[in-house]
Amino acid sequence: MITDEQWASLLETRATDPGAVRRAYQARRRRTSLLNGKSTLFLVAADHPARGALGVGGDPLAMADRRSLLARLLTALANPEVDGVLGTPDVIEDLLLLDGLNERVVIGSMNRGGLAGADWEIDDRFTAYDAASIATFGLDGGKMLLRLVDSDPGTIPTLEGCARAVTELAEHGLMAMVEPLPYKRDHNDKLVLQKNSAALSRASAVAAGLGSTSAYTWLKLPAPDEPEVVLDTTALPALVLGGVPSANPEDDLASWGRSLRHPTVRGLVVGRALLYPPDGDVAAAVAAAAEILRTAKGVTV
Repeated sequence: MITDEQWASLLETRATDPGAVRRAYQARRRRTSLLNGKSTLFLVAADHPARGALGVGGDPLAMADRRSLLARLLTALANPEVDGVLGTPDVIEDLLLLDGLNERVVIGSMNRGGLAGADWEIDDRFTAYDAASIATFGLDGGKMLLRLVDSDPGTIPTLEGCARAVTELAEHGLMAMVEPLPYKRDHNDKLVLQKNSAALSRASAVAAGLGSTSAYTWLKLPAPDEPEVVLDTTALPALVLGGVPSANPEDDLASWGRSLRHPTVRGLVVGRALLYPPDGDVAAAVAAAAEILRTAKGVTV
């Protein structure tokens, strides 16, 4: 998807014409609504590298090759059922310079300061887009990660930062996508995602109440084992988080499908599971996910 000439041009532009980035933001043709004509939303996510999370499966540096990552994103975006992308400024701007984001929904990732594996990981400061830049650059919303760890005081500034971002995005009339994830530390002090319904429902309730208004708030949630319990926690629109791929892609897709059938769920956000499938066929993985979404929502092509 990226020729040698395109790659060389991108590198040359990056080195010699930084103003091209702003021009690319200004020239991007925006879509008129978040939801597509089927009233769903399917996004691919590529904000993992900015938090130092580069591994996929057994490869600790899978996402470290930027040309490969961009090529995979462009392959996903080539599927007309993919509505857009979620990413940090560097990734979004590379895609803009490659002319890959016209008529696409673009969500800017905001807090990436909780570096994977760092002692302060839960204190997830806002180090990427902010609400003002998302509005200035003509993006369609902002996404924030909210990991809740009751034993870690780093949760407190992250909560406060997310609440502020929700308020500021709403002032611009822009989507605030909050990803609330409850964690605990195990006996080795490793963070472990709590997937039980009680923990996920609690996290959803906390996220839904952030900021001075919830008018523009969407939730990004992992596919729970009991979708009807967790997703009944709020009336806010939700997107299902594909998460880290398991050893069985078919099981991943089946799990997402159960959650996608819930009426509050509008679509799917998937990153590594689609961009780095075990067989390497990105286009096929994206097509399979799109089919799951269509089937779950009873949509015909």
